[in-house]
Amino acid sequence: MALSLPYQVVLAVALAVVGVFAGVHLAMVFLHVAPANTLTKRHGQAVDDWIYPEFEQNWKLFAPNPLQQNVSVEVRAEVAAPDGARRTGGWIDLTAQDAEAIRHNPMPSHTQQNELRRAIDFYLGTHGDDHRPNGLRGALSEEYMRRIAMLRLDALPGLRDAEGKALSGEVRRIQLRTVTRPVPAPAWSTEKTDTATSTREFPWWPVTDADRPAGTDRSRTEAGR
Repeated sequence: MALSLPYQVVLAVALAVVGVFAGVHLAMVFLHVAPANTLTKRHGQAVDDWIYPEFEQNWKLFAPNPLQQNVSVEVRAEVAAPDGARRTGGWIDLTAQDAEAIRHNPMPSHTQQNELRRAIDFYLGTHGDDHRPNGLRGALSEEYMRRIAMLRLDALPGLRDAEGKALSGEVRRIQLRTVTRPVPAPAWSTEKTDTATSTREFPWWPVTDADRPAGTDRSRTEAGR
C-alpha cells in the first residue's frame, strides 16, 4: 500500500539520517586504518574519539596465529593493623571478577571488558622486563594501575590472608602479578604446546592518598567495615 505524504517525508528523513551516519562512520573507519595523511594529522583526535572504544579495529580475530593464552591480573595488599603489625593478604583475581560480571550478561560494560586489559597492556608497554618505567608514561601507568587496584579492593566486603583469616587495618602497599595460562591445543591437532603456567610479579607499590577512592576515610579499615 502507498504511504501517505507525511509518512513518506518521515521515511525519507530517516533514510537520509541513516545514510549520513553510515557515510560518516565509513569515512572515520577509513581514516583510522589508512596510513598517516594530512586529514589524520589534523583531525586524528576526532577520529580516535569516534572509533574508540566501540569501533576499535584490530586483526586478532583474523590473525593466522591468534592469542592462545589466558592472562589473569591479580593483586594482594599489605595491611597495617591498629597495633602497627603488618600482614599480607592473599592474591585476588581481578580478571576473574570481570569475567564473572560479563558471564551471562547480554550487554556488559566496556569497563568490565577492557579497563583492566588496557591498563595492564599500557603498563607492560611502558616498562622493561625489570619493571623500570621508560618515561613519563611509565610512571602514569603505575599510578593508573594502583588506582584501579584500590578501587577493586575498596569494593570488596573484606580482605583475607592466604589462610583465609580476615585482615583489619589500612592498606599501605599493594602488589600485582600476571598469571599466564596457555590454552592447550585441541585433541585433533598435532601442535605441541607448553601448558605450564607462568607468573610475573610486579614490585610492591606504596599506596598514597591519591590512589585511594574518593571519599575513603583513611581511618576506616578495608576489611572490617
